[in-house]
Amino acid sequence: MGVTKSDLFTEAQNDVALAAKALAHPARIAIIEFLLKSNTCFNGDLVNELGLAQATISQHLHELKDVGIIQGTIEGTKVCYCINPQRWKEIQEKFNGLFNKFEDPSTNDCC
Repeated sequence: MGVTKSDLFTEAQNDVALAAKALAHPARIAIIEFLLKSNTCFNGDLVNELGLAQATISQHLHELKDVGIIQGTIEGTKVCYCINPQRWKEIQEKFNGLFNKFEDPSTNDCC
């Protein structure tokens, strides 16, 4: 079996890419913004909060949970989710590290 493309990159590069992929949908951003705004575990109905179908919300929650951005439980129809503070900080540090590598092109002869 051949080398997968992700094997060509560092663990940190793959992790940033996975986090970026999880964040790459406006519904997921809306969910995250809602959870950040509530600043607590949310036990209510996100359908009423976001106006999306339950199946759609469940799919997006699953994607966010798989990457570790959110944590929570499902008991029957009751859902409890919140931001995973440790993982949130890890992702923040990795993105900051990437963005902080940028050098302003006005200080050199870049195109």
